[in-house]
Parts: sequence; C-alpha cells; structure tokens
Amino acid sequence: MYLEKINSPEDVKKLNIEEMKVLAEEIREAVIKRDAIHGGHFGPNLGIVEATIALHYVFDSPKDKFVFDVSHQTYPHKMLTGRREAFTDEAHYDDVTGYSNQHESEHDHFILGHTSTSISLALGLAKARDVKGEKGNVIAIIGDGSLSGGEALEGLDFAGELKTNFIVIANDNDMSIAENHGGLYKNLKLLRETEGKAECNLFKAMGLEYIFVKDGNNLEELIEAFKKIKDIDHPITVHIHTQKGKGYKLAEENKEPWHYVMPFNIEDGKPLNLDDSEDYTDVTKEYLMKKMKEDKTVVTITAGTPGNFSFSRKEREELGEQFVDVGIAEQTAVALASGMASKGSKPVFTVVSSFIQRTYDQLSQDLCINNNPATIVVSYGGAIGMTDVTHLGWFDIAMMSNIPNLVYLAPTTKEEHLAMLEWSIAQQEHPVAIRLPGGKMVSTGEKVSKDFSKLNTYEVKQKGEKVAIIGLGTFYQLGEKTAKLYEEKTGVKATVINPMYITGVDEKLLEELKKDHSVVITLEDGILNGGFGEKIARFYGNSDVKVLNYGLKKEFLDRYNIGKVLTENRLKADLIVEDLLKL
Repeated sequence: MYLEKINSPEDVKKLNIEEMKVLAEEIREAVIKRDAIHGGHFGPNLGIVEATIALHYVFDSPKDKFVFDVSHQTYPHKMLTGRREAFTDEAHYDDVTGYSNQHESEHDHFILGHTSTSISLALGLAKARDVKGEKGNVIAIIGDGSLSGGEALEGLDFAGELKTNFIVIANDNDMSIAENHGGLYKNLKLLRETEGKAECNLFKAMGLEYIFVKDGNNLEELIEAFKKIKDIDHPITVHIHTQKGKGYKLAEENKEPWHYVMPFNIEDGKPLNLDDSEDYTDVTKEYLMKKMKEDKTVVTITAGTPGNFSFSRKEREELGEQFVDVGIAEQTAVALASGMASKGSKPVFTVVSSFIQRTYDQLSQDLCINNNPATIVVSYGGAIGMTDVTHLGWFDIAMMSNIPNLVYLAPTTKEEHLAMLEWSIAQQEHPVAIRLPGGKMVSTGEKVSKDFSKLNTYEVKQKGEKVAIIGLGTFYQLGEKTAKLYEEKTGVKATVINPMYITGVDEKLLEELKKDHSVVITLEDGILNGGFGEKIARFYGNSDVKVLNYGLKKEFLDRYNIGKVLTENRLKADLIVEDLLKL
C-alpha cells in the first residue's frame, strides 16, 4: 500500500514510476469504494488520477498553485495533500467537502463549485505573483466541458497576452456532464485525431503555446510533458486526452449517468436506497415531452445539465431539434430563449437555481427589457435542495423577482405547476419563470382554473380573521399547518393565502385584510433580504398591521442540516405560533 503513506506531495516525489502506477490504482479503488457508500463525483475523478499524481510529482505545491475548475476532479488531489483519510476511512468521509476549499488545505486556493472559472481565477494568482515579485508556477486545470463557459473563453483570451508563467491543463475526455455541444469541440476532436498537429488550433489562436499528450492516463507521458513546461516564462496549454470513468467498466462504457452518483452496489452498479417516486422535475419532463410532440414550436433548452430534468440521451435524440443543449453556457441559454421567443417560438429553459445566478445580465438585458415571452423553469431552489455552499439555491427569489417585466411564479402543487407551464408557454405577453417547490411533490388532484394572466392576484384558501398567513411556494403547506395549530391553541381561525406570484403584491387583497386582521405572516424559501416578504412588509409599512417575515438568513452555509436550518430560522409551525402568542 502506497496511499496510506502519502501525507503530502513530498511523499509522492519519493516514488518511482511503477510505485506511482500502483498508487493510481489505490486512489481509484478509494474513489470507487467511497462513492459507492457516500455518493459523489465519480467519472471525472477516476479520469484525472494519473494527471494529478504527475502534477504533484513534477510541481511543488503549494508554492506552485493548482486551480481545479468546478472541483469535479479534486478527490485525487485531496488524497495527495493530507486529506487521504477522508477518502479511505468511512468514519471520516464527511471531514472534507467534495470541492476545492482553501480552509481545508494550503494546497487549495479557492472554494470552487461552479464551472469555467479556473482560468480566470488562476490568472489572478499569476498577476498577484508577478506584482509582488514572487516565483512559482500557476496551473489552471480545466475539463473540456467547462471550456464552453464564457468565463473560460474570456480567461483564455486574456491569458494569451501574458508574458509570464501561466499553464493551462486542458483535460479532454470528450464529455461534459452529458455529451459536449458546440463548435469548439470539433476543434478538440481534430486536435485529438491529429495528435495536436492540426493547423487549426483554438489555444494557439488565443495566443498560447500548445503541446498535446495523447494518453493523459499514461504517467510517463504526463511527467515528461510537465517537466518540459515547469517554470516556463509564457502562457501555454497542455492538452491531455483522458478517459472519464477509467477503472470502473460501467462508468467507462456509459459516462453520462456516472458523472455523479448516489450510493450504489459496486458489483453491478445498481443504486442503493433508490427513491423512484415522481418529483417535480420528472413531471416537467413528461409534460414537455408531450407538449413538444403536439407543438413543433416548443423547444426545451438546457445548459449542459439535461439530467437535472431527467431527459435521457434516448429522449433527447427522439426530440431532435426541439431539444437544445448549449453546453455549459447559461448566459447563451437565456439570450437564445429570448431571441426564439421574439419570433414566435416557445422556448422553455430548464435550469438549477444555483446556476441561474450566472446569467443575471441576460435575464435583465436580453430577456426582460425586450419583454420576450420565454419560459424558465427553476429547480432546486431554497433550503430543501442542494446543501453544498457552492450550490445554494436561496438567492434566486431576491435576484429574479426584482427584475421588471419578469413574472416569477411559485406553485405549491403538481397541478398548479402544470397549469402555470401551460399558461406560460401559450401566452405572449411576458417572460415567465416558474420556481419548483422543494421537498416531496404535493399532488391534490384539484383542477386549477386560475387565469394567470390576471397578474399578482393571490388565492385565499381559508378565510379567517386577526391573523393572515401568506405561504409562498414550498412553504404554503407550512402555512396551513401553522394556521391549524394556531386555531387549536386559540380558537381563532387564521386566513391562509397562496400568493403564487413572487414578483408582485395583490394590493386589493392586502388592503382588504386591514379591515379584520392585525398580523400578517409571510413564509418563503429564500433569503429575506430583498425577498418576497419584504414586499408585503413595505405595503403595510404606514398601517397598524404588523408583519412577521419568515425565510432564510442571508449567509453562506456548507453541507448544512436542513432541519436545523429551518429551526434556526423558526420555519416550524410550533415556533411561528409561539411567536404569534407573544404578540
């Protein structure tokens, strides 16, 4: 065993080639076992093993600085930089994050979880090194999938002007999360086929020197290439061709589903503890599949993440030109949708809450100023979603609900969601976004007859007095529970309201509440600052009605306990009633 003796990169440098090959297999075994038990990014980490060993063998981290794009490929790096136990001992699996994190180790330099950022961040490190008169190599490691992101291309463009040490390792495994899309991948394919000799060369065109490593899983080839470029005095790209999922047959043969895994059986690859209950993303996919078959002008757009809405490769091929994957390029997805909508097509952009943050300017400038009727479906928003600090879905309400012209809707049930989708795709008046509720899908079977074109008209679901509870989206059912508990404790029936519209207030209804209500409660699954509740509080600001806003504190949390976060923010029926009784 060599891995158990690796406590720092210095220990890697003591090994010979044959010993490093054994180390590579031990790292793979650790990744496979750990992910089978714990879950995590799988294929990318298996493919980068030899390159990571070679990097630490040749370069001198942390003096030489490695910046890993999106962090999907950091597990081997973490094992070689003092965090081995978190991947080899089940009791310590949660000791470190699945992402680059400078608070864990001096060998990491940023918290990274979004794609296409490594080159630009590394350029910042290089610039700081140069202005301070320091030495050392700066190496940005980026996968081919990440190269489609605008920031990555901006970074390459600027890197070409440097007259100093700067190294880009382009890890090309011919895959993003799903298959790659875009013209630059034709060039990468050409470079692979010509072993880097093609005259047409993306990286050279950007002003970088270029070398190609045919087998990016061959330690000898990698070490030789890295030795040649160490301490180079100008920018260079090392284009390495690796195999995603290397070392686990199922992941080698079917790369897309093995990008990220939940716990599975190592022998046959079958998932453990599989929850096959239908959820909002499944329902969205099924609706869109049917809609696109009925109407050829309906087109679904994704930005490199078709699996987040369960679109399989077979289904994507079946839909043909009606399913568009722009690659990891959310900005282009929004602008594309706006352009399509402006000429009568009916685009639906499916996107994760944390990723929609990357396209604020396009939402505002390209889409909403032009008031084009595109549809955006936002998933994994709120506290009941992804828990890694880089993937928090708490900020979309505050970000999107304050952009003029956008209608942001918050369904509370399957039936409401489908009715909103149907209306949004048919209407031609507004850009519309729909925020999927967090947690288990709620289905009431009730027919939704609401006319959504009558903007900002809330639904009173229970008429009461004194206390009105406005439960937005995910937390509407919490509003119902709170009202029931309050009535049990006081005998007073509270009014319960489903607002549905995140982007506006129902002034007529709110004004009517003044007649027989003294307290209004708002519940939302997002940060309070700039959120939905503040709009209600502002309306009642010059009245005697007291408003209690419940939502999430503005903060970054990492791998949090959902129940604990809800309790700390008093998003529990008993805690809300406790607050009411104190008034």
